[in-house]
Amino acid sequence: MNKQKLLILSLGFLSISGCTSFAEPGEGGEAENYPQAAFSPVMPDQPLGPEHGLRFDWELAARHLDILILEKAEWCFPATVHQAKQNEARIARELEGGLQLDAANDLIIQRNLLKRLERQLDYVKRQETCQPPSDSNSGNSDIELAQKIYDLLNRDNQFAFNSAELNPKYIVNLSEASQLLIKNQDFKLLVTGHADAVGEEDGNQELALKRAKQVKRYLSIFGLAQNRIHVDAVGSNDPYFEGTEPHVRLTNRRVTIELLELDQPLQLEQ
Repeated sequence: MNKQKLLILSLGFLSISGCTSFAEPGEGGEAENYPQAAFSPVMPDQPLGPEHGLRFDWELAARHLDILILEKAEWCFPATVHQAKQNEARIARELEGGLQLDAANDLIIQRNLLKRLERQLDYVKRQETCQPPSDSNSGNSDIELAQKIYDLLNRDNQFAFNSAELNPKYIVNLSEASQLLIKNQDFKLLVTGHADAVGEEDGNQELALKRAKQVKRYLSIFGLAQNRIHVDAVGSNDPYFEGTEPHVRLTNRRVTIELLELDQPLQLEQ
């Protein structure tokens, strides 16, 4: 019986990884307008490990998101869909980098996000409170707005070593993003502070929280209501890249900012 199960799993992995290739960017329809993973194929004589199960879970979540996008979830919940796309790309990077525990944790978050998105989409369709535009070119403004705000908040080198003072260029990004958010009241922010791998865990956690609070302070100065800005910190426990090289540490000294619909629950509240 166990051998039969292993054979079935092997065939499933081969059908996904060995015989299927991802479409070139821009050629896979509406759901393919974001980076896709290019995993190495699973060979017939290759032993299966936990990483292959995670890869299979990633594939299922990716297809779930594709279906929701085809059902026009992006028109009704542009920020949530954009966040799901970013999560998907992040998990793919973690799998390629061998960060299996990080990938497993982020897959749980992604599955919960997609389930919530599916429930929200079903509800607004029943209530007819969100009607996707009949013209595929109309309604793009909300999607593009969510992407623009997200990209402004999550770009550029943000902090110096052992400091919560913001890079002046990033302050300009916060100013521009805050003005867009003031004009559009449908979104809130979750600001999560990070630190690089140098230093003690407690000190990194404290520094990461200071960074998140500093970003909230500037967004408030620029006019964004404080009740739309929530802060959290993970210290050095969630690096963007592994390593202690100067360029890696620079990238890991950051905040990540999630753009959420106002009624979307926060992970830290759960």
